[in-house]
Amino acid sequence: MYKILVKKKARKFIESLPKPERVRIFKAIEQLPNGEDIKKLKGHSDLLRLRVGDYRIIYTVDHGTVTVIVIDAGNRGEIYKRY
Repeated sequence: MYKILVKKKARKFIESLPKPERVRIFKAIEQLPNGEDIKKLKGHSDLLRLRVGDYRIIYTVDHGTVTVIVIDAGNRGEIYKRY
């Protein structure tokens, strides 16, 4: 079982969403590192993205410490401008 850490930036965005969306995203994060619609982020060797509807979750996996670190979350059109 992987330990999941959610950075402040990602948590702040997710908590600002309406409750049904927030619950859906947290359920998807709980499934990491296994999940649906996961791809590597182009231009970054260690970053992955999870698609949850119109939202994207940017995260990395440290297999040595068995940890998933959620770095950022945002709307589809805005999140990729940051990375």
